[in-house]
Amino acid sequence: MRFPFFHRILALSALCGVFGGTLPTKRQQPTVCNGHAELCSRPYGNITFLGSHDSYAFSTDPLIVSRDQEVDIVSQLDLGVRMLQAEGHLNDDGVLHFCHTSTRVLIYLVWIDLLVFFYYSIGCLLFDGGTVEAYLTTVKTWLDANPDEVLTFLFTNGDGLSISETWAPAFVAAGIDTVSYIPPINPMTRSDWPTLGDLISADTRVITFMDAGADGTDGPPVDYILPEFTMLWEPPFDSTDASFPCSVNRTSGPLTNEQHLNLLNHNLDVSVLGILLPNLADAATTNGVASIIADSNGCTAFTGGLAANFVLLDWVDIGEGPQAVDQLNGFSS
Repeated sequence: MRFPFFHRILALSALCGVFGGTLPTKRQQPTVCNGHAELCSRPYGNITFLGSHDSYAFSTDPLIVSRDQEVDIVSQLDLGVRMLQAEGHLNDDGVLHFCHTSTRVLIYLVWIDLLVFFYYSIGCLLFDGGTVEAYLTTVKTWLDANPDEVLTFLFTNGDGLSISETWAPAFVAAGIDTVSYIPPINPMTRSDWPTLGDLISADTRVITFMDAGADGTDGPPVDYILPEFTMLWEPPFDSTDASFPCSVNRTSGPLTNEQHLNLLNHNLDVSVLGILLPNLADAATTNGVASIIADSNGCTAFTGGLAANFVLLDWVDIGEGPQAVDQLNGFSS
């Protein structure tokens, strides 16, 4: 078969692309990763990251007692937060939102079990953080402007919603799926993870964990939305003890505790008439270097002596969270 001249030119161009190295390639290895040159060669599983608990629930209004943060998502990221935790639910409009389902504020108003149940059934009543798609779009814009940063999501799927039908479309609409890491094996041990430099050069800079449904129990799984507890264990949450006694509270799967990643639920609550509220008054102490490092050290019996991977805080703009994480990573502040 004879090819027209123009088609032959295209064919030669394609061959030159294959043999001449003009096909798309990975980025060059970055020189600074998540703010430190030393982290580029360090595996993701051997790094401590600062996390924001209920990251969407930000407000400066002291009357909103269900808030857990005072600064918005972009400000949190600019402060050094590299894990964003959030809880998703379908709102009355049938769209996936980030919001609380805690009844702690409602109980202040009416102490009746029936109304508590009613609150649980109608979605985002007290603190609506907006749609998941809008939240992820905000994060994607920040990631595009900060190409040498690796970010982790930790999302709660309390309603057992379909990952493929309800969660994944928000990731796709925001473009987060295009920069998400897909592990070659599942589960990944703590030592299996690539370096930050490799994640950045491949532009797979987002790792997403989901607490329920990502293992396929609530419909088809999505390869970049990872089951949390088979790879990441948690200690107890809603602690009212400022010493944060450590134990393995939530985990699953075949890996040992030492093979899992782990986080610190280092967000202190205070009990008011039996209702647990975020303890803003003691945030400076809770988020201090001494308290965070003591909490991490208290969990080393379950991590093989390694520092925690994630430090999840309320009020990330208060205290010394970034300095504590730097110290856990071996850097002087």
